[in-house]
Amino acid sequence: MEQALLKFKSRGGTRAGAGRKRSKNSGMPHLRRAEIATRHPVHVTLRVARGCWNLRSFRALRVIEAAFHAGRARFGFRLAHYSIQGNHLHLIVETEGKQSLARGLKGLEVRLARALNRMMGRTGRVFADRYHAHILKTPRETARALRYVLMNFAHHARTWGERISATFIDPFSSVRYLASPTEGFAPVTGPLTWLLRFGWQGAG
Repeated sequence: MEQALLKFKSRGGTRAGAGRKRSKNSGMPHLRRAEIATRHPVHVTLRVARGCWNLRSFRALRVIEAAFHAGRARFGFRLAHYSIQGNHLHLIVETEGKQSLARGLKGLEVRLARALNRMMGRTGRVFADRYHAHILKTPRETARALRYVLMNFAHHARTWGERISATFIDPFSSVRYLASPTEGFAPVTGPLTWLLRFGWQGAG
C-alpha cells in the first residue's frame, strides 16, 4: 500500500503587508547607537510630530527655554547650544557616554512634551520619532555644526529670498550665550569639552 502524500501550504517568504507597521511620524531608522567619548560633543536633532504648532513663536520660546533650563544638566548630560525651528530643534550637547545622552534627552523630551502639550491644549506624542545624533570629533566638524545650528534660520531665510543682516542674532537660538555667562535662568550650560570651548575657534 502506497503511503499518502501530505501537502502543506508554505508560510515562508515575505508577505505583502507583513511585519511591524512603520509610524507615519517615523523619521530615523532603529540602528544601534554609536559609543560616545566624553570629549566629543554631539549635534542632536529632534523633530516634532504632525499636528504640533510652529515652534518659532515667542509663546513657544518661553515654554521651551523653561524646559531647557530645568533639564540642561542631568545624568552627565549638558545642553550647550540650541536653535528652535518651525518643526524641529537643533541641540549641541555634551555627555558622559551613550547612556548619558539617552537619559538626558529622554528627560528633556518629557519636560518639553508636557509643557508644549499644555500650551497647545492637546495630548499625545510631541516628538515624531528617535532623535538623530551626530558625534563631533574634530575642530572643523564642531565649528561647522555650531554655524549650522546657530545660523540655521538665517541660512533658510536667505534661500527663501529674504534679506538677512550679517549681524543678525536669532532670538530663537543660544547664540547670545556664546560670549556671556550661562548662570541664573539661562537655558544652557557653559561647555566643558575642549572642542566646544576652544577647539572650534581655530577652525573658523
